[in-house]
Amino acid sequence: MSNVIAGLDLGSELIRVAVGQVQPDNQIHIIGAAEGPSEGISKGVITSIEDTVSSISGAMERAERMVGLPLDSAFVGISGTHIISQDSHGVIAVARADGEIREDDVERALEAAQTVATPPNYEILHVVPRSFIVDNQRGIKDPIGMTGIRLEVDAQIIEGLSSQIKNLTKCLARAGVTIDDLVFTVLATSEAVLVRRQKELGVGVINLGDTTVGMTVFEEGDILTAKVLPIGSRHITSDIAIGLRISLDLAETIKLNYGSTLPGEISKSEEINLKELSETEEAVVSKKHVAEIIYARVEEIFKMVDAELKAIGRSGKLPAGIILTGAGAKLPGLAEVAKKTFKLPASIGYPQSIVCTIDKVNDPAFTTAVGLVLWGRHFYKKGGLARLPGVGGMGKRVRKWFKSLLP
Repeated sequence: MSNVIAGLDLGSELIRVAVGQVQPDNQIHIIGAAEGPSEGISKGVITSIEDTVSSISGAMERAERMVGLPLDSAFVGISGTHIISQDSHGVIAVARADGEIREDDVERALEAAQTVATPPNYEILHVVPRSFIVDNQRGIKDPIGMTGIRLEVDAQIIEGLSSQIKNLTKCLARAGVTIDDLVFTVLATSEAVLVRRQKELGVGVINLGDTTVGMTVFEEGDILTAKVLPIGSRHITSDIAIGLRISLDLAETIKLNYGSTLPGEISKSEEINLKELSETEEAVVSKKHVAEIIYARVEEIFKMVDAELKAIGRSGKLPAGIILTGAGAKLPGLAEVAKKTFKLPASIGYPQSIVCTIDKVNDPAFTTAVGLVLWGRHFYKKGGLARLPGVGGMGKRVRKWFKSLLP
């Protein structure tokens, strides 16, 4: 069905798939959601082709069984610390004699912005326009139809390591999944959890993954920065394991069942009997001590994010605050720690702008997969998919690689 869109979120712990159907009113109805274990991916990087192919195939098959339709293409999230962003500026002369700016002029301006010095072995994922300048008139969001001689664009260029993009493309080809587009995951997440007013006022999104933290900042509707930090909720599990001298599996169980980021609200008398959780353990540990361990690591993660905000002059200056999402955002008290650290409003982000009766989807862990479906809606037109206006760089190249990998 041409109006069905799949979003594929490749996490280090789980692979999640969301399937949406575009309604006549352009609303997205989520008709399926599935997840499966992720093998062969660490910190957003492919570490084993075979394991990754198997994991992708398993997750897509679960989604297919749920929706009762074959899913042979998807909008795929790409993440990892190899992804970088930088500012760029493009300048062109308006082509028409009457000076009217058309879509092809905007395309040429964005292509001019892509001539930025790309680091060796990197490919452009997205060219995201911030604002246009027509004959020195700044702050223009959509110049099409205006009259001028000179068109300029300020853009954010997001780039990824070529080898990682090709490895990911190869895995998807072998799993039988055609790439509709590769999307930087934190941009897709923002599609799911933000509304236009938040982007206009100024807002930060923090996606707490298993081994990485993605962050992006919007102001006046434009992206100011997008980063991936090499730390995640797995580090919290490791801290608990070291602090209590227990296995990682048991530490993960304690984090999920008893974890909190608010040690001040827990009585010293509250305890966890490890024997109830593992036959090999005899100790009794303090819930307050566990919360102190978790708080220390969460505070460190947030301070790393705040350092990025300081670098762009937005620390403590985002009126719409901080939106926390991702699987790691489900720790009790996380928003309170964020408010204290960032000195800003903070809340947990859930998928918005969708119609859904599947309980599983109303979860911060599914925001990226749902965001990829919403991203795909921008491409959707009657009769097929069209290029997202003002955002590009990867689509055609990915499809060429994909075709070259097919038998």
